[in-house]
Amino acid sequence: MRICRYSHPKFPLPFYGSIEDDEILVLDDVFGDELTKNFNSQSLPLEEVKLLAPVAPSKIVCVGRNYADHAHELGNAVPTEPLLFLKAPSSIITHGETIELPSASSRVEHEGELAVVIGRRARCITADENPFNYVLGYTCLNDVTARDLQKKDVQFTRGKSFDTFCPVGPFIVTDLDPSALALETRVNGEARQRGNTRDMIFPVAHLLRYISEHMTLEAGDLIATGTPAGVGPLCSGDTVEVKIEGIGTLRNTVR
Repeated sequence: MRICRYSHPKFPLPFYGSIEDDEILVLDDVFGDELTKNFNSQSLPLEEVKLLAPVAPSKIVCVGRNYADHAHELGNAVPTEPLLFLKAPSSIITHGETIELPSASSRVEHEGELAVVIGRRARCITADENPFNYVLGYTCLNDVTARDLQKKDVQFTRGKSFDTFCPVGPFIVTDLDPSALALETRVNGEARQRGNTRDMIFPVAHLLRYISEHMTLEAGDLIATGTPAGVGPLCSGDTVEVKIEGIGTLRNTVR
């Protein structure tokens, strides 16, 4: 199922739906303890709606240096436990929107990543629980980073959280195995990053358990699982794409 979040001229609030060909099947609910996805028998032409970022999370939990080759390219040691940081939810934009380069930075870089969408509240997931029972699905994410500010500040908040620095989308894909998905980031059609989620130091199941031990994950929250080697600069006029096997392509321009 490909789940989208959208607005429609007749309805003031965002809604969720399932994309089927050129229609959106309206969903009453995509979150909850049973992960129910209830169709209310209504459908809308895709051309009539405005697609929004597929989630509006309370927080974006990011995992740093989760691919050894990326840690090495930045001159960092491979972590012995997940390196976590938060990215401001106000940085989210959706497929097709524009990444804006801030005047405060002279080096903004792309980081293509697999993102996990939490489906219901998760706290202290135990070893005998299936962590994927807490997952709604997966989407593409670009962890845009002001690299010069990240290095200057030591911690990551400012360099990761400018408005427009978290493109997400184009939709959420359910029933996907995240263990071996090919990932590619292209800038102006040129491949910059090529990786596979099987090369993560800490796989998705481990991240779900680890993060839930340290903070409660709410329905709709995002986990950005890390980026492979090949990060590089973005310039005004660029088009950056994050393509993940089984999900699709997230595309944004840069200004």
